[in-house]
Amino acid sequence: MQTTPSNEQPATENKLCFASNNAHKLAEIRPLLPPGLTLLSLADIGCHEELPETQDTLEGNARQKAEYVREHYGVACFADDTGLEVAALNGEPGVYSARYAGPQRLAEDNVAKLLRELTGATDRSATFRTVVALVQADGTVREFAGEVTGSITETPRGTGGFGYDPVFVPTEGDQRTFAEMTSIEKNRISHRARAVAKLVAFLNEQ
Repeated sequence: MQTTPSNEQPATENKLCFASNNAHKLAEIRPLLPPGLTLLSLADIGCHEELPETQDTLEGNARQKAEYVREHYGVACFADDTGLEVAALNGEPGVYSARYAGPQRLAEDNVAKLLRELTGATDRSATFRTVVALVQADGTVREFAGEVTGSITETPRGTGGFGYDPVFVPTEGDQRTFAEMTSIEKNRISHRARAVAKLVAFLNEQ
């Protein structure tokens, strides 16, 4: 008796791990991915250790994390690294944005330090930059970058978003910080959304 072939593809072909357990990032990225593609977190694949992040560039860190997950867990994976580059601080905090105020990686501490460093600065221009590294099942690596320019406020505003969102006003916006926008509004212009859009376009071509 012949069995009717299933039209469904193996589940693994429709799953992609995002090398993060950051609920905010997962919530931002999930609706941007192609229909039918299941986004997995690190917890979903049983990865509970801290991923290596020892490179001195955003590109290096993103690739290092994605390659670690594929090597140790055998799943296609993408990872991102984001940096806030402030002109008056010669590009700082840059690749060290997440731990700018110390290894505790607390957003409130990072924002407070940033505002202290900018005390009296007349040039408060800044650029948010995200690099996404995708490591496919066969080990092929692709990189996608996105950025948005803006300025740093003198005090935090808004309760949405995360990280430096309460003090970053995008140039293309309406003088609201990212934290004062809805996630939909932010996703239209954010650095991460732009990098992920390039990732999505690539995935849709496969």
